[in-house]
Amino acid sequence: PPLRKFPNMAAKSDGSEAAVRNPCRRYSLADCCWVLAALLVFFSDAASDLWLAATYYARHQYCFFALTLLFVLLPSLVVQLLSFRWFVYDSSCPQSRDRDSAERSRLGVWLLHSLVHLLQLGQVWRYLRALYLGLQSRWHSERHQHHFYWRMMFESADISMLRLLETFLKSAPQLVLQLSIMLQQTSFEPLQGLSALASLVSLAWMIASYQKVLRDSRDDKMPMSYKGVVIQIFWHLFTIAARAIAFSLFASVFQLYFGIFIVTHWCIMTFWIIQGETDFCMSKWEEIIYNMVVGIIYIFCWFNVKEGRTRCRMSIYYIITLSENAAMTVLWYLHHKSHITDFYALIIVCVVVCSFALGVFFMFIYYCLLHPNGPMFGPQTRGCIFSEVPERFLGHPRDVITSAPCSLPRTTRGESEWVPGDHESCVPVFQVRPNIPPTSLTRSQWTEGPVIRIDLPRKKYPAWDAHFIDRRLRKTILALENSSPATPRLQYRSVGVVQELMEYETTV
Repeated sequence: PPLRKFPNMAAKSDGSEAAVRNPCRRYSLADCCWVLAALLVFFSDAASDLWLAATYYARHQYCFFALTLLFVLLPSLVVQLLSFRWFVYDSSCPQSRDRDSAERSRLGVWLLHSLVHLLQLGQVWRYLRALYLGLQSRWHSERHQHHFYWRMMFESADISMLRLLETFLKSAPQLVLQLSIMLQQTSFEPLQGLSALASLVSLAWMIASYQKVLRDSRDDKMPMSYKGVVIQIFWHLFTIAARAIAFSLFASVFQLYFGIFIVTHWCIMTFWIIQGETDFCMSKWEEIIYNMVVGIIYIFCWFNVKEGRTRCRMSIYYIITLSENAAMTVLWYLHHKSHITDFYALIIVCVVVCSFALGVFFMFIYYCLLHPNGPMFGPQTRGCIFSEVPERFLGHPRDVITSAPCSLPRTTRGESEWVPGDHESCVPVFQVRPNIPPTSLTRSQWTEGPVIRIDLPRKKYPAWDAHFIDRRLRKTILALENSSPATPRLQYRSVGVVQELMEYETTV
Protein backbone atom coordinates (compact mmCIF):
# COMPACT_ATOMS: atom_id res chain seq x y z
CA PRO A 1 0.00 0.00 0.00
CA PRO A 2 1.18 3.54 -0.61
CA LEU A 3 2.40 5.66 2.25
CA ARG A 4 -0.62 7.91 2.23
CA LYS A 5 -2.66 5.11 3.78
CA PHE A 6 -0.53 5.52 6.90
CA PRO A 7 -0.36 9.33 7.18
CA ASN A 8 2.32 11.14 9.16
CA MET A 9 4.12 7.94 9.89
CA ALA A 10 7.10 7.11 7.78
CA ALA A 11 10.23 7.84 5.89
CA LYS A 12 13.32 6.00 4.89
CA SER A 13 16.24 5.91 7.25
CA ASP A 14 19.13 8.31 6.88
CA GLY A 15 21.49 6.03 8.70
CA SER A 16 21.96 2.56 9.94
CA GLU A 17 19.64 0.51 12.07
CA ALA A 18 19.65 -1.10 15.50
CA ALA A 19 17.84 -4.40 15.58
CA VAL A 20 15.04 -4.96 18.08
CA ARG A 21 13.97 -8.50 18.72
CA ASN A 22 10.32 -9.29 19.21
CA PRO A 23 9.75 -9.35 22.98
CA CYS A 24 8.05 -12.74 22.76
CA ARG A 25 8.74 -14.59 25.96
CA ARG A 26 6.40 -17.44 26.70
CA TYR A 27 3.38 -16.44 28.78
CA SER A 28 3.65 -18.38 32.03
CA LEU A 29 1.30 -19.40 34.80
CA ALA A 30 3.00 -16.86 37.07
CA ASP A 31 2.07 -14.10 34.62
CA CYS A 32 -1.56 -15.21 34.76
CA CYS A 33 -1.55 -15.27 38.57
CA TRP A 34 0.06 -11.82 38.62
CA VAL A 35 -2.79 -10.35 36.58
CA LEU A 36 -5.37 -11.96 38.86
CA ALA A 37 -3.57 -10.59 41.92
CA ALA A 38 -3.50 -7.14 40.30
CA LEU A 39 -7.28 -7.32 39.85
CA LEU A 40 -7.62 -8.26 43.53
CA VAL A 41 -5.53 -5.25 44.55
CA PHE A 42 -7.59 -2.98 42.32
CA PHE A 43 -10.96 -4.14 43.68
CA SER A 44 -9.73 -4.13 47.30
CA ASP A 45 -8.57 -0.53 47.03
CA ALA A 46 -11.75 0.72 45.35
CA ALA A 47 -14.16 -1.28 47.53
CA SER A 48 -12.55 -0.26 50.84
CA ASP A 49 -12.63 3.43 49.88
CA LEU A 50 -16.29 3.31 48.80
CA TRP A 51 -17.27 1.36 51.90
CA LEU A 52 -15.51 3.90 54.10
CA ALA A 53 -17.18 6.80 52.28
CA ALA A 54 -20.59 5.20 52.85
CA THR A 55 -19.73 4.79 56.53
CA TYR A 56 -18.82 8.47 56.86
CA TYR A 57 -22.12 9.41 55.21
CA ALA A 58 -24.11 7.16 57.55
CA ARG A 59 -22.43 8.82 60.53
CA HIS A 60 -23.20 12.31 59.17
CA GLN A 61 -19.49 13.08 58.75
CA TYR A 62 -20.15 14.81 55.48
CA CYS A 63 -16.77 16.54 55.17
CA PHE A 64 -14.87 13.25 55.47
CA PHE A 65 -17.41 11.63 53.14
CA ALA A 66 -16.94 14.30 50.47
CA LEU A 67 -13.14 14.19 50.59
CA THR A 68 -13.01 10.39 50.53
CA LEU A 69 -15.44 10.18 47.61
CA LEU A 70 -13.63 12.98 45.76
CA PHE A 71 -10.33 11.09 45.81
CA VAL A 72 -12.15 8.03 44.46
CA LEU A 73 -14.22 9.51 41.65
CA LEU A 74 -12.09 12.34 40.25
CA PRO A 75 -8.96 10.25 39.47
CA SER A 76 -11.16 7.45 38.16
CA LEU A 77 -12.91 9.82 35.76
CA VAL A 78 -9.57 11.16 34.49
CA VAL A 79 -8.24 7.65 33.87
CA GLN A 80 -11.46 6.47 32.20
CA LEU A 81 -11.40 9.45 29.83
CA LEU A 82 -7.80 8.75 28.91
CA SER A 83 -8.49 5.04 28.45
CA PHE A 84 -11.54 5.71 26.29
CA ARG A 85 -9.57 8.20 24.20
CA TRP A 86 -6.99 5.49 23.51
CA PHE A 87 -9.76 3.09 22.56
CA VAL A 88 -11.29 5.62 20.16
CA TYR A 89 -7.98 6.10 18.41
CA ASP A 90 -7.15 2.40 18.29
CA SER A 91 -10.59 1.46 16.96
CA SER A 92 -10.60 4.00 14.13
CA CYS A 93 -9.92 2.27 10.83
CA PRO A 94 -10.38 2.93 7.10
CA GLN A 95 -13.62 2.03 5.42
CA SER A 96 -13.93 -1.59 4.36
CA ARG A 97 -15.78 -2.98 1.36
CA ASP A 98 -18.57 -4.46 3.44
CA ARG A 99 -19.46 -1.11 4.89
CA ASP A 100 -22.77 -2.04 6.54
CA SER A 101 -21.48 -5.04 8.50
CA ALA A 102 -18.35 -3.12 9.50
CA GLU A 103 -20.44 -0.22 10.79
CA ARG A 104 -22.68 -2.55 12.82
CA SER A 105 -19.67 -4.30 14.29
CA ARG A 106 -18.00 -1.04 15.21
CA LEU A 107 -21.23 0.28 16.74
CA GLY A 108 -21.50 -2.77 18.98
CA VAL A 109 -17.89 -2.43 20.12
CA TRP A 110 -18.37 1.26 20.80
CA LEU A 111 -21.48 0.65 22.89
CA LEU A 112 -19.73 -2.04 24.90
CA HIS A 113 -16.67 0.08 25.61
CA SER A 114 -18.79 3.12 26.40
CA LEU A 115 -20.75 1.12 28.97
CA VAL A 116 -17.58 -0.33 30.47
CA HIS A 117 -15.95 3.08 30.86
CA LEU A 118 -19.14 4.69 32.20
CA LEU A 119 -19.12 2.02 34.92
CA GLN A 120 -15.50 2.99 35.68
CA LEU A 121 -14.26 -0.46 34.70
CA GLY A 122 -11.92 0.43 31.87
CA GLN A 123 -8.88 -0.92 33.76
CA VAL A 124 -10.70 -4.16 34.55
CA TRP A 125 -11.54 -4.65 30.87
CA ARG A 126 -7.90 -4.10 29.91
CA TYR A 127 -6.69 -6.51 32.59
CA LEU A 128 -9.07 -9.20 31.34
CA ARG A 129 -8.10 -8.55 27.74
CA ALA A 130 -4.40 -8.81 28.60
CA LEU A 131 -5.11 -12.08 30.41
CA TYR A 132 -7.04 -13.42 27.40
CA LEU A 133 -4.31 -12.43 24.94
CA GLY A 134 -1.63 -13.95 27.14
CA LEU A 135 -3.46 -17.24 27.43
CA GLN A 136 -4.11 -17.26 23.68
CA SER A 137 -0.39 -16.78 23.04
CA ARG A 138 0.30 -19.77 25.28
CA TRP A 139 -2.23 -22.07 23.62
CA HIS A 140 -1.60 -21.32 19.94
CA SER A 141 1.19 -22.17 17.53
CA GLU A 142 4.37 -20.14 17.26
CA ARG A 143 3.05 -17.90 14.47
CA HIS A 144 -0.10 -16.99 16.40
CA GLN A 145 1.85 -16.94 19.64
CA HIS A 146 3.78 -13.90 18.42
CA HIS A 147 0.55 -12.35 17.15
CA PHE A 148 -1.17 -12.54 20.53
CA TYR A 149 1.94 -11.77 22.59
CA TRP A 150 2.51 -8.47 20.79
CA ARG A 151 -1.01 -7.37 21.60
CA MET A 152 -0.73 -8.60 25.17
CA MET A 153 2.41 -6.51 25.71
CA PHE A 154 0.73 -3.42 24.25
CA GLU A 155 -2.28 -3.94 26.52
CA SER A 156 -0.05 -4.50 29.57
CA ALA A 157 1.82 -1.27 28.82
CA ASP A 158 -1.47 0.65 28.66
CA ILE A 159 -2.65 -0.85 31.95
CA SER A 160 0.63 -0.03 33.68
CA MET A 161 0.55 3.60 32.60
CA LEU A 162 -3.13 4.05 33.45
CA ARG A 163 -2.91 2.36 36.84
CA LEU A 164 0.26 4.22 37.79
CA LEU A 165 -1.47 7.52 37.07
CA GLU A 166 -4.59 6.45 38.96
CA THR A 167 -2.81 5.22 42.09
CA PHE A 168 -0.85 8.43 42.60
CA LEU A 169 -3.91 10.57 41.94
CA LYS A 170 -6.22 8.45 44.11
CA SER A 171 -4.47 6.09 46.50
CA ALA A 172 -1.67 8.44 47.57
CA PRO A 173 -3.90 11.34 48.74
CA GLN A 174 -6.42 8.85 50.11
CA LEU A 175 -3.72 7.28 52.27
CA VAL A 176 -2.63 10.63 53.72
CA LEU A 177 -6.27 11.69 54.25
CA GLN A 178 -7.27 8.59 56.21
CA LEU A 179 -4.13 8.67 58.37
CA SER A 180 -4.77 12.34 59.17
CA ILE A 181 -8.38 11.58 60.13
CA MET A 182 -7.23 8.77 62.43
CA LEU A 183 -4.79 11.11 64.17
CA GLN A 184 -7.45 13.77 64.70
CA GLN A 185 -9.96 11.34 66.18
CA THR A 186 -9.61 9.77 69.58
CA SER A 187 -10.70 6.32 68.35
CA PHE A 188 -9.27 4.03 65.70
CA GLU A 189 -11.67 2.51 63.17
CA PRO A 190 -10.63 -0.80 61.56
CA LEU A 191 -12.23 0.24 58.27
CA GLN A 192 -10.00 3.32 58.14
CA GLY A 193 -6.95 1.14 58.64
CA LEU A 194 -8.16 -1.26 55.94
CA SER A 195 -8.63 1.59 53.47
CA ALA A 196 -5.19 3.03 54.26
CA LEU A 197 -3.56 -0.38 53.95
CA ALA A 198 -5.27 -1.07 50.60
CA SER A 199 -4.10 2.30 49.27
CA LEU A 200 -0.56 1.63 50.46
CA VAL A 201 -0.42 -1.82 48.87
CA SER A 202 -1.85 -0.42 45.63
CA LEU A 203 0.88 2.23 45.45
CA ALA A 204 3.74 -0.19 46.10
CA TRP A 205 2.24 -2.79 43.77
CA MET A 206 1.90 -0.47 40.81
CA ILE A 207 5.43 0.94 41.10
CA ALA A 208 6.90 -2.57 41.02
CA SER A 209 4.46 -3.82 38.36
CA TYR A 210 5.22 -0.85 36.12
CA GLN A 211 8.95 -1.54 36.29
CA LYS A 212 8.45 -5.22 35.47
CA VAL A 213 6.25 -4.58 32.43
CA LEU A 214 8.67 -1.90 31.21
CA ARG A 215 11.60 -4.29 31.40
CA ASP A 216 9.60 -7.09 29.79
CA SER A 217 8.78 -4.81 26.85
CA ARG A 218 12.43 -4.08 26.05
CA ASP A 219 14.80 -6.60 24.57
CA ASP A 220 17.84 -4.52 25.55
CA LYS A 221 17.12 -5.10 29.25
CA MET A 222 17.04 -8.29 31.25
CA PRO A 223 13.54 -9.14 32.55
CA MET A 224 12.77 -8.72 36.23
CA SER A 225 12.05 -11.90 38.18
CA TYR A 226 9.00 -12.15 40.40
CA LYS A 227 11.28 -12.43 43.43
CA GLY A 228 12.69 -9.06 42.52
CA VAL A 229 9.20 -7.66 42.03
CA VAL A 230 8.09 -8.84 45.49
CA ILE A 231 11.17 -7.35 47.15
CA GLN A 232 10.60 -4.12 45.26
CA ILE A 233 7.01 -4.07 46.55
CA PHE A 234 8.30 -4.28 50.14
CA TRP A 235 10.88 -1.59 49.39
CA HIS A 236 8.24 0.87 48.21
CA LEU A 237 5.67 -0.30 50.75
CA PHE A 238 7.79 0.70 53.75
CA THR A 239 9.29 3.88 52.29
CA ILE A 240 5.87 5.15 51.17
CA ALA A 241 4.39 4.18 54.55
CA ALA A 242 7.02 6.25 56.37
CA ARG A 243 6.44 9.14 53.99
CA ALA A 244 2.65 9.02 54.31
CA ILE A 245 2.75 8.80 58.12
CA ALA A 246 5.10 11.80 58.28
CA PHE A 247 2.76 13.72 55.96
CA SER A 248 -0.30 12.88 58.03
CA LEU A 249 1.43 13.81 61.29
CA PHE A 250 2.48 17.18 59.92
CA ALA A 251 -0.90 17.84 58.26
CA SER A 252 -2.82 17.08 61.45
CA VAL A 253 -1.16 20.08 63.14
CA PHE A 254 0.04 22.41 60.35
CA GLN A 255 -2.59 22.22 57.63
CA LEU A 256 -1.61 25.43 55.83
CA TYR A 257 2.11 24.81 55.98
CA PHE A 258 1.57 21.25 54.78
CA GLY A 259 -0.11 22.52 51.61
CA ILE A 260 2.73 24.99 51.02
CA PHE A 261 5.27 22.22 51.58
CA ILE A 262 3.60 19.84 49.09
CA VAL A 263 3.40 22.47 46.35
CA THR A 264 7.01 23.56 46.94
CA HIS A 265 8.30 19.98 46.93
CA TRP A 266 6.38 19.20 43.74
CA CYS A 267 7.76 22.29 41.97
CA ILE A 268 11.34 21.50 42.98
CA MET A 269 11.07 17.86 41.92
CA THR A 270 9.39 18.74 38.62
CA PHE A 271 12.13 21.26 37.84
CA TRP A 272 14.75 18.66 38.72
CA ILE A 273 13.16 16.16 36.34
CA ILE A 274 12.84 18.70 33.51
CA GLN A 275 16.45 19.74 34.01
CA GLY A 276 17.43 16.09 33.53
CA GLU A 277 16.05 16.21 29.95
CA THR A 278 13.95 13.08 29.95
CA ASP A 279 12.90 11.48 26.66
CA PHE A 280 9.64 9.67 27.35
CA CYS A 281 7.00 11.16 25.05
CA MET A 282 6.83 11.99 21.36
CA SER A 283 6.33 15.76 21.69
CA LYS A 284 7.64 18.52 23.90
CA TRP A 285 4.34 19.38 25.56
CA GLU A 286 3.56 15.73 26.31
CA GLU A 287 7.01 15.48 27.88
CA ILE A 288 6.28 18.46 30.15
CA ILE A 289 2.97 16.93 31.28
CA TYR A 290 4.74 13.63 31.91
CA ASN A 291 7.39 15.42 34.01
CA MET A 292 4.65 17.09 36.05
CA VAL A 293 3.02 13.71 36.75
CA VAL A 294 6.37 12.22 37.76
CA GLY A 295 6.79 15.22 40.07
CA ILE A 296 3.65 14.01 41.90
CA ILE A 297 5.19 10.53 42.19
CA TYR A 298 8.37 12.07 43.61
CA ILE A 299 6.34 13.51 46.47
CA PHE A 300 5.96 9.98 47.81
CA CYS A 301 8.69 7.72 46.42
CA TRP A 302 11.63 7.32 44.07
CA PHE A 303 10.91 6.76 40.39
CA ASN A 304 13.71 6.37 37.87
CA VAL A 305 13.17 8.45 34.74
CA LYS A 306 16.61 8.51 33.14
CA GLU A 307 19.43 6.05 32.78
CA GLY A 308 22.90 6.91 34.02
CA ARG A 309 24.11 7.93 37.50
CA THR A 310 21.01 6.40 39.03
CA ARG A 311 22.70 5.68 42.36
CA CYS A 312 23.77 9.32 42.73
CA ARG A 313 20.29 10.67 41.97
CA MET A 314 18.66 8.07 44.20
CA SER A 315 20.99 8.92 47.09
CA ILE A 316 20.23 12.62 46.74
CA TYR A 317 16.50 11.91 46.67
CA TYR A 318 16.52 9.69 49.76
CA ILE A 319 18.70 12.11 51.71
CA ILE A 320 16.17 14.86 50.96
CA THR A 321 13.27 12.56 51.82
CA LEU A 322 14.86 11.46 55.09
CA SER A 323 15.49 15.07 56.09
CA GLU A 324 11.91 16.08 55.30
CA ASN A 325 10.45 13.09 57.15
CA ALA A 326 12.59 13.81 60.20
CA ALA A 327 11.70 17.51 60.21
CA MET A 328 7.94 16.91 59.87
CA THR A 329 7.93 14.17 62.52
CA VAL A 330 9.92 16.22 65.03
CA LEU A 331 7.70 19.28 64.51
CA TRP A 332 4.61 17.15 65.09
CA TYR A 333 6.11 15.59 68.22
CA LEU A 334 6.79 19.04 69.66
CA HIS A 335 3.29 20.39 68.85
CA HIS A 336 1.02 17.34 68.92
CA LYS A 337 -2.41 17.55 70.50
CA SER A 338 -3.03 16.70 74.12
CA HIS A 339 -5.22 13.63 73.50
CA ILE A 340 -2.10 11.76 72.32
CA THR A 341 0.25 11.02 75.20
CA ASP A 342 4.00 11.38 74.88
CA PHE A 343 4.39 7.60 75.10
CA TYR A 344 2.15 6.95 72.08
CA ALA A 345 3.69 9.89 70.24
CA LEU A 346 7.13 8.35 70.75
CA ILE A 347 5.85 5.02 69.41
CA ILE A 348 4.55 6.77 66.27
CA VAL A 349 7.93 8.43 65.77
CA CYS A 350 9.64 5.03 66.07
CA VAL A 351 7.21 3.58 63.50
CA VAL A 352 8.22 6.28 61.00
CA VAL A 353 11.92 5.64 61.57
CA CYS A 354 11.65 1.84 61.45
CA SER A 355 9.44 1.88 58.36
CA PHE A 356 11.90 4.03 56.43
CA ALA A 357 14.82 1.87 57.59
CA LEU A 358 13.03 -1.30 56.47
CA GLY A 359 12.32 0.23 53.08
CA VAL A 360 15.99 1.10 52.58
CA PHE A 361 16.92 -2.42 53.76
CA PHE A 362 14.72 -4.05 51.09
CA MET A 363 16.09 -1.62 48.52
CA PHE A 364 19.63 -2.85 49.27
CA ILE A 365 18.44 -6.47 49.07
CA TYR A 366 16.97 -5.79 45.64
CA TYR A 367 20.07 -4.09 44.27
CA CYS A 368 22.55 -6.43 45.94
CA LEU A 369 20.86 -9.75 45.19
CA LEU A 370 17.89 -9.54 42.81
CA HIS A 371 18.57 -6.76 40.31
CA PRO A 372 18.17 -8.07 36.73
CA ASN A 373 21.65 -6.82 35.77
CA GLY A 374 23.28 -8.74 38.62
CA PRO A 375 24.45 -7.93 42.16
CA MET A 376 25.55 -4.39 42.88
CA PHE A 377 28.93 -5.45 44.29
CA GLY A 378 29.45 -8.48 42.04
CA PRO A 379 29.86 -9.16 38.33
CA GLN A 380 27.03 -7.56 36.43
CA THR A 381 25.52 -8.81 33.21
CA ARG A 382 24.89 -6.53 30.31
CA GLY A 383 21.28 -5.41 30.09
CA CYS A 384 21.20 -6.02 26.34
CA ILE A 385 20.67 -9.50 25.02
CA PHE A 386 23.01 -8.74 22.11
CA SER A 387 25.39 -6.11 23.43
CA GLU A 388 27.52 -5.96 20.27
CA VAL A 389 26.95 -6.80 16.62
CA PRO A 390 29.28 -9.54 15.39
CA GLU A 391 31.80 -8.37 12.84
CA ARG A 392 30.58 -10.79 10.19
CA PHE A 393 27.20 -9.02 10.12
CA LEU A 394 28.69 -5.58 9.66
CA GLY A 395 28.52 -4.39 6.11
CA HIS A 396 28.82 -1.32 3.95
CA PRO A 397 26.13 1.34 4.37
CA ARG A 398 23.09 1.10 2.18
CA ASP A 399 21.92 3.96 0.05
CA VAL A 400 21.00 6.88 2.23
CA ILE A 401 17.43 8.09 1.75
CA THR A 402 17.17 11.81 2.43
CA SER A 403 13.41 12.30 2.55
CA ALA A 404 12.22 13.76 5.82
CA PRO A 405 9.81 11.93 8.11
CA CYS A 406 6.21 12.94 7.70
CA SER A 407 5.90 13.50 11.46
CA LEU A 408 8.35 15.33 13.69
CA PRO A 409 9.69 12.95 16.33
CA ARG A 410 11.46 14.10 19.46
CA THR A 411 15.17 13.40 19.35
CA THR A 412 17.75 13.60 22.06
CA ARG A 413 20.84 15.75 22.01
CA GLY A 414 23.53 14.34 19.83
CA GLU A 415 21.28 12.80 17.17
CA SER A 416 22.02 13.68 13.58
CA GLU A 417 19.87 16.27 11.88
CA TRP A 418 17.19 15.28 9.42
CA VAL A 419 17.77 16.19 5.80
CA PRO A 420 14.66 17.99 4.56
CA GLY A 421 12.79 16.34 1.71
CA ASP A 422 9.58 16.53 -0.18
CA HIS A 423 6.55 15.23 1.71
CA GLU A 424 4.77 14.29 -1.52
CA SER A 425 7.68 12.24 -2.78
CA CYS A 426 7.70 9.73 0.06
CA VAL A 427 8.42 6.23 -1.11
CA PRO A 428 5.85 3.47 -0.61
CA VAL A 429 5.70 1.72 2.71
CA PHE A 430 6.58 -1.61 1.09
CA GLN A 431 9.74 -1.44 -0.97
CA VAL A 432 11.40 -4.41 -2.71
CA ARG A 433 15.14 -4.07 -3.09
CA PRO A 434 16.89 -5.40 -6.21
CA ASN A 435 18.02 -8.97 -5.86
CA ILE A 436 21.47 -9.31 -4.31
CA PRO A 437 23.51 -12.47 -4.72
CA PRO A 438 23.21 -14.40 -1.47
CA THR A 439 26.29 -15.18 0.57
CA SER A 440 26.72 -17.57 3.44
CA LEU A 441 27.42 -14.71 5.81
CA THR A 442 24.70 -12.25 4.94
CA ARG A 443 21.87 -14.65 4.21
CA SER A 444 22.18 -16.90 7.24
CA GLN A 445 21.17 -14.26 9.75
CA TRP A 446 18.33 -12.40 8.04
CA THR A 447 16.01 -15.08 6.66
CA GLU A 448 13.64 -15.34 9.59
CA GLY A 449 11.04 -12.89 8.37
CA PRO A 450 10.32 -9.33 7.25
CA VAL A 451 11.79 -6.28 8.94
CA ILE A 452 9.86 -3.17 9.98
CA ARG A 453 12.26 -0.26 10.03
CA ILE A 454 11.18 2.58 12.36
CA ASP A 455 12.89 5.76 11.27
CA LEU A 456 13.30 7.12 14.79
CA PRO A 457 16.19 6.89 17.23
CA ARG A 458 15.41 4.30 19.87
CA LYS A 459 14.57 5.76 23.25
CA LYS A 460 16.86 4.84 26.10
CA TYR A 461 15.69 2.97 29.16
CA PRO A 462 13.73 3.69 31.37
CA ALA A 463 11.58 5.14 28.60
CA TRP A 464 9.18 2.97 26.65
CA ASP A 465 10.01 2.21 23.06
CA ALA A 466 8.30 4.53 20.58
CA HIS A 467 5.99 1.79 19.30
CA PHE A 468 4.52 1.52 22.81
CA ILE A 469 4.03 5.27 23.28
CA ASP A 470 3.10 6.51 19.80
CA ARG A 471 -0.23 4.91 19.00
CA ARG A 472 0.15 5.71 15.31
CA LEU A 473 3.28 3.59 15.20
CA ARG A 474 1.61 0.86 17.19
CA LYS A 475 -1.43 0.80 14.95
CA THR A 476 0.65 0.63 11.78
CA ILE A 477 2.94 -2.07 13.14
CA LEU A 478 -0.01 -4.21 14.20
CA ALA A 479 -1.56 -3.82 10.73
CA LEU A 480 1.69 -4.83 9.06
CA GLU A 481 2.21 -7.69 11.48
CA ASN A 482 -1.31 -8.96 10.88
CA SER A 483 -0.89 -8.94 7.09
CA SER A 484 2.59 -10.46 7.08
CA PRO A 485 2.97 -14.22 6.57
CA ALA A 486 5.85 -14.23 9.08
CA THR A 487 6.27 -12.26 12.29
CA PRO A 488 8.28 -9.13 11.45
CA ARG A 489 11.23 -7.85 13.41
CA LEU A 490 11.57 -4.20 14.42
CA GLN A 491 14.59 -2.03 13.75
CA TYR A 492 15.17 1.51 15.01
CA ARG A 493 17.54 4.02 13.48
CA SER A 494 20.92 3.96 15.12
CA VAL A 495 24.09 6.00 14.79
CA GLY A 496 27.34 4.23 14.07
CA VAL A 497 26.07 0.65 13.56
CA VAL A 498 25.57 -0.71 10.04
CA GLN A 499 23.72 -3.98 9.60
CA GLU A 500 22.69 -5.91 6.53
CA LEU A 501 18.92 -6.08 6.07
CA MET A 502 16.63 -8.39 4.19
CA GLU A 503 15.72 -7.80 0.59
CA TYR A 504 12.09 -7.40 1.65
CA GLU A 505 11.55 -4.79 4.29
CA THR A 506 9.01 -2.26 5.48
CA THR A 507 9.79 1.27 6.64
CA VAL A 508 7.44 2.88 9.14
